[in-house]
Amino acid sequence: MSTILGIAHGVIDMQTQEQQFLRYSHTIGLSTMEGRGFYYPTDTTVGANGRLYVVSRSLEGDNRGVRVTVTNADSEYFGTFAAWGEGDGQFIWPTAITQDSRERIFVSDEYTHRISVFDTDGTFLTRWGERGDAPGQIDGPSGLAFDRDDNLYVVDHLNNRVQIFTADGTFLSSFGSEGSGDGQLYLPWGITIDAKGEVYVADWRNDRVQRFSPEGSFVASYGTSGQGDGEFHRPADVAVDLDGYVYVADWGNERVQVLDPDGGFVASLRGEATHSKWAEEFLQINVEEADARAKADLEADIEFFEDTPYEESSHIEKLFWAPTSVVLDPEGRLYVTESNRHRLQVYERAV
Repeated sequence: MSTILGIAHGVIDMQTQEQQFLRYSHTIGLSTMEGRGFYYPTDTTVGANGRLYVVSRSLEGDNRGVRVTVTNADSEYFGTFAAWGEGDGQFIWPTAITQDSRERIFVSDEYTHRISVFDTDGTFLTRWGERGDAPGQIDGPSGLAFDRDDNLYVVDHLNNRVQIFTADGTFLSSFGSEGSGDGQLYLPWGITIDAKGEVYVADWRNDRVQRFSPEGSFVASYGTSGQGDGEFHRPADVAVDLDGYVYVADWGNERVQVLDPDGGFVASLRGEATHSKWAEEFLQINVEEADARAKADLEADIEFFEDTPYEESSHIEKLFWAPTSVVLDPEGRLYVTESNRHRLQVYERAV
């Protein structure tokens, strides 16, 4: 099924009473290699100005889609900045994006092992980072998060640790080591910091989320390997709201799970995407494609070759396919960055 539009149709109803904790709102996105749209996006950050900054990674061997797209919750388009490359203001494999209190935009690149910094208009300011495993060196940086003091927590993916820097790149401290014990990490990816300053890390290969004190002391671990409620398969990112609820991009299970402040299961979402505004405009212009889609049976009863979340998501457009990032805005809306369908699905609290 086509993924260019970032759209979906009601093939199956995944909603349960539990899942009413979150209510689907709308979809933002369109698959484009340039300009308005995304191309294999990996992360989103919500700026202080209310704008959404979405970083696209593109595909290996096809560098045209690498950029940051600026939009907002209403799908207004404000342009793009950055591009593929190793020069100033360029990335090869961008992984995460965030903003500090001075409204500067920070983007990590796991290929060049550095952090690039821009102003809100996309003007390149500086970059820092050096590959290695010594304190302050990075090997495959992924998730980024700022604390209330503007210290930047960087998930040092291949070194299995989190490192803490000033916003200008001065090394402060680190925590974590390779392993599966409490406080140990195995190929961690996403990160967030809650209102109390506690740090949550998506411990990707260990199929769990770990919670740490601001200084990096182990506090708790949530989840085990599996497909059941509260279980994870390669979680990619985590977000925490003001009430302490934990939102997890359960990447390998093609879903988003919600946990209560103690780690108990609350809800599981598989995706409910509809036409985005950009897709609607595309179809108004491309009438032949719109007509073909209107006539097609997009709700066919499919006999899957393998009964897996991936197989289901790759065939049913409404469902999440590679949810890589979760982020909350000040109004409590949840934005799920969905890489393989080049879109954001937006949800609101229902209760």
